[in-house]
Amino acid sequence: MRLHDRVFLLLGGTGGIGKALLDALARAGIHVIVASRHPERVGHREKVSPVCLDLAAADLDQQLVRLSDAYPDIDSVIHCAGQNRFSGLENMSVAELDAQLGVNLRSAMLVARHFAPKFEKAGSGALVFVGSTFGSIGFPGYTAYCATKFGLRGFTEALRRELADTAVQVVYVAPRATATEMNPEVVNELNRALGNSVDTPETVASEILKAMENGDRRRFLGWPEKLFVVINGILPRLVDNAMLKKLPLIQRFLNGGRLL
Repeated sequence: MRLHDRVFLLLGGTGGIGKALLDALARAGIHVIVASRHPERVGHREKVSPVCLDLAAADLDQQLVRLSDAYPDIDSVIHCAGQNRFSGLENMSVAELDAQLGVNLRSAMLVARHFAPKFEKAGSGALVFVGSTFGSIGFPGYTAYCATKFGLRGFTEALRRELADTAVQVVYVAPRATATEMNPEVVNELNRALGNSVDTPETVASEILKAMENGDRRRFLGWPEKLFVVINGILPRLVDNAMLKKLPLIQRFLNGGRLL
């Protein structure tokens, strides 16, 4: 698809990957509506329209109606908002679990529910969802995050097949570890200890835009992460055993860097 012909709704555009996406789209002179709980953080740029939207709100469906009434030309949506917390499950509060389910999964479903019929009727449109390698590989300390990203991957796959006889493009992009402010220092230290490669938000943003331009259905980022996704799907016990060897190190960081 040609990006310059589109009017984008960007969800999660005030930090990390979303900000890098906004910068790239704005530099290209593309019209972007940036929806955020804190639209004042977007700043003033040509063809960039900040709007207030709370993805965790109970009335998100009604907010989406008002938003699309105000901006009826929206024909592409990038959902890259997300929440996570590196923690053992027993230390997660109900509110924290609900927040991740609400922002990472429920909001994506409601956004697609709202815009897919509009795009289908218009005869074109794109729904782009930013997932994670942890949407294919369960990782200790990220049980809730993995659950939401596994759910997002399954949702986009089903939605793509549901809309297969329409002109609506459904794209799922799964980054690996990315250097964003969402990661606390303990996670940065864990990645270094495990020898994990970490991408910049700009690298991920570039890959998302390439996936859209190329008409990709799904794109997994990073090597060997792409290989691990395949192995985990075919021979999960191999990944179980590899994770078991790393578990003492992971548990150390789950306990604040203290040795068990």
